[in-house]
Amino acid sequence: MLSYLFVVNSSSGTNQSTNWDNVINEFFFDKNQNFKIYHLPKDFTLTQIKDHINTYQPKYVIAVGGDGTVTMLANIVANTNIALGILPAGSANGMAKELEISETPSEALKIIAEAHLRKCDLIKINGNKYSLHLSDIGLNAHLIKHFDEGKLRGQLGYALVILKTLWHKEKMQAIIKTNDQEVRRNAFMVVIANASKYGTGAVINPEGSLSDGMFEVIIVRRLAIGSLLKMILKPGIFNPKKIEIIPSTSVEVTMINKTHFQIDGEYQGRVRKVSAKICPGILNIIVPVSTPV
Repeated sequence: MLSYLFVVNSSSGTNQSTNWDNVINEFFFDKNQNFKIYHLPKDFTLTQIKDHINTYQPKYVIAVGGDGTVTMLANIVANTNIALGILPAGSANGMAKELEISETPSEALKIIAEAHLRKCDLIKINGNKYSLHLSDIGLNAHLIKHFDEGKLRGQLGYALVILKTLWHKEKMQAIIKTNDQEVRRNAFMVVIANASKYGTGAVINPEGSLSDGMFEVIIVRRLAIGSLLKMILKPGIFNPKKIEIIPSTSVEVTMINKTHFQIDGEYQGRVRKVSAKICPGILNIIVPVSTPV
């Protein structure tokens, strides 16, 4: 049985300048572990990845990439005995930050080799996709769309798309129905949060936990340019006076007009309705021994 299957997304962030074959092979050189490195083809399909996993039957599948790669593999290994590990190599490694996994490859590989496991909740979105981290409707999803379309990366790229997004910012009208209440709000953004912070380090959900059997619906009712720049330049906790937090296990968000939507950093287009339901403890994930989940 294969111990580790490393799934390398070569188009993710720092992957383009790092020789991950060398990094991984050097780390495991004197360790008694069998592993395989699988580089995703340029135009890969989920079927190809599933076939590799079914062929090699690894004990651990390691996402070498950003949040999109992590969530893609979480969707595949959820509800199985295979555990997910993270070797952060994206532009914004939100889940790695959430779990306190170092972005230094050798430190992250030590965590993977120790293989300390925790059970983690996932959120089923619209009945067919899992979200591990943060999904949102509105301003941030629009920002991600602009970022994906742009050529610049890093802080400069984010700063430019923030300015572009702010120029076109507008509030949306949303009806938010949870298990026990229904509210109507005008908001810049509605977040469905399993985790606590974005990849930039900005804390949107201070009470967020990946294993409490719940998620939080965050309604951002006011948001100035200073708050957005804070997400990039000086990450911290969002002003609680400008947000409303509703804990829940299920929610349906209906917008009056179609609005931008993203799941764990992957833009999904404009939508009019989003449903979400918690799925407790269905993902085994490798975390540092000291990390609370």
